[in-house]
Amino acid sequence: MEKIEEQFSNLHIVKRSSEPKEPTYLLDIDTSKTVKEEKGSLLAVLCSNGSIRIYDKETLNILREFNGYPRLLNGVKFANSCDSVYSASTDGTVKCWDARLASEKPVQLFKGYTSNVFISFDINCNDHVICADTEKVDDDALLVFWDARINSQGLSTSRDPLGTYSETHSDDITQVRFHPSNPNMVISGSTDGLVNVFDINVDNEEDALVTTCNSVSSVSCVGWSGKDYKQIYCMTHDEGFCWWDLNHLETDEPITRLNIQDVREIVNVKEGNLDYLIGGLYHEKMDKLFVIGGTNTGRIHLMNCTTSGLTHVTTLQGGHATTVRSFYWNTQDDSLLTGGEDAQLLLWKPGTVEKMFTKKDSMKIASSVHQRVRVHSNDSYRRRKKQ
Repeated sequence: MEKIEEQFSNLHIVKRSSEPKEPTYLLDIDTSKTVKEEKGSLLAVLCSNGSIRIYDKETLNILREFNGYPRLLNGVKFANSCDSVYSASTDGTVKCWDARLASEKPVQLFKGYTSNVFISFDINCNDHVICADTEKVDDDALLVFWDARINSQGLSTSRDPLGTYSETHSDDITQVRFHPSNPNMVISGSTDGLVNVFDINVDNEEDALVTTCNSVSSVSCVGWSGKDYKQIYCMTHDEGFCWWDLNHLETDEPITRLNIQDVREIVNVKEGNLDYLIGGLYHEKMDKLFVIGGTNTGRIHLMNCTTSGLTHVTTLQGGHATTVRSFYWNTQDDSLLTGGEDAQLLLWKPGTVEKMFTKKDSMKIASSVHQRVRVHSNDSYRRRKKQ
């Protein structure tokens, strides 16, 4: 544990993004997977005003901005093999831009069905399939799939869905995540409390459903972890955390590794308190799962996850002034990107002498922002029974 604590506690701020013209919450971060040293690496940030900003990863200078106007965008993701950047829209489409071109017009548009409102999306590891999830409309909460291959439908810039899954969730589907290395495996989490695991290589939805895990609370995010990514986890809107081992599906061993109803009530944070969870981080080199949380004053807590519980590792501070909403861990150089409600994008790196930065004050943002930001519960956890 000392080595882990030393690595994380050695992170310091080396860059802070330039002041944006319009202050917004920074809701999601992803970086380009391609290596083009002569042009520099790119990163994309989803903003609460419905735009995606493209930054130079090292300088954090804004290069260009894509807008989903008049509708809002949810999630941001680079393709794995090129510099295409995707985002789902509340207008029932998934949009794709070329991150190196200044044109605001999407190069591809993946159309959903009438009345679809997409909450999140993902693209699989070989860039062949896109999946987006929807709010519940009437009796349906859908997973919608498209063929994302560039030449799959000729030169058309508009794509229709391959099909949907509609029978396995009974409420809004809040997040979908493909397996990092198996293009056919995908998990989905919902406000119905369920986390479903699918093998999309199987023809129909019923047979494609590998297993269902129940968090007994409204799921806010999901992720993969463990060796060969054979484990899954979720976090809930009540700041709960669940962790399951899919290796035990065919054995008598229980698949539940950890189930915490409210992390805030059981984790002993050395410096201050824990107000909310931000997400999970599986560190491949260490073969360890970490849970990242924060405080309303901008501190970032890193917690080590074992079957015995969550243990506080270290706290990053001095960067953000208010709630931290997003992060991205770069496994290549062990750097960390964080984005917050103070409109700041920060780059943290290990072992670097911290430059003198002035901590930004919290920014007051128009009330319309609050319609699409995640609300963290300040109440004690109330167990929800599935009907």
